[in-house]
Amino acid sequence: MSGMVPSTLPSVHETALIRADARATPAFREQLRRIPSWRNLGSVVGLYVQTGLIVWATVALAPWVWPVTFVLMGRAFAQFASLMHEAAHRLLVRNKRANDLIGRWLLGFPTFTSTDAYRRVHMAHHRDEFGPDEPDIPLYIGYPIAADSFRRKLLRDATGRTGLKLMRQFLGNARSSDQRSRRTFWKIMSVQVVLLAAAILSGYWWLYPLFWLAPYLTVWRVINRLRSVAEHGGMQRSPDRRESTHSVRQHVLARFLLVPYRIGWHLAHHVDSGVPFRNLPALHRALHEAGYVDDSFEYTSYPAIWSALRVPATA
Repeated sequence: MSGMVPSTLPSVHETALIRADARATPAFREQLRRIPSWRNLGSVVGLYVQTGLIVWATVALAPWVWPVTFVLMGRAFAQFASLMHEAAHRLLVRNKRANDLIGRWLLGFPTFTSTDAYRRVHMAHHRDEFGPDEPDIPLYIGYPIAADSFRRKLLRDATGRTGLKLMRQFLGNARSSDQRSRRTFWKIMSVQVVLLAAAILSGYWWLYPLFWLAPYLTVWRVINRLRSVAEHGGMQRSPDRRESTHSVRQHVLARFLLVPYRIGWHLAHHVDSGVPFRNLPALHRALHEAGYVDDSFEYTSYPAIWSALRVPATA
């Protein structure tokens, strides 16, 4: 058994919404799986408006807001990634072609991500967490770890070393033997050129390297690691999602900075990955009422699970 797996799990009892096997009843499942396309499009537009306002404030109030801007732009990558994740599941809008177009060009490519490549590996993650095709094993395995090792990982992320390593791997796609990878690489680079050109034409060329590229290489890497280990750190391969996925109680600050667009209800997402993000809280509540989730193994906050993921440093 892995180091973070609950030693015992509560029994599930059937309710009006959840069956004894923890699956949603057909009517509830149909309700949960409805995609609110227009509201989700509003979230995409709202993300762009919000990001634009942060950039405007960065220029208008410079340099006093720059430290805040740096953190908020790192958070923006978490927001883009969360909505891109929704598009990868084809849950952003009902029209699949529009879903993929938005997921690629408005959410993935601006953040150096191939949505289609992400979809392929992410579906492997959902099919068999911690299985032989699990793409994120290096992020999850071996927890809990020594506190000093945890700090070193976060320091590498915060100082850009992790980001630069991943950026070098991304740039290697320019010479990939796979034509699809090369083509996607240049699409991503074309979007980056547009962002850089917009900064230059606005008269503030430094916005792109300092407040787009740099937060991507640093703040976003920290956020991504902290969220990822809180989702699956130290768990194990199991048909019971409660042994492969953590459950963490959601609070306002975490939802603002770390797990936007309700992505923090991650156990519910793994119970049914066809449920759009807006409906995950409803599924989580129903699972709680059925006893599938309870306080015996749900962490009270993200600091609580990060603390559990660390053990005292060895002498």
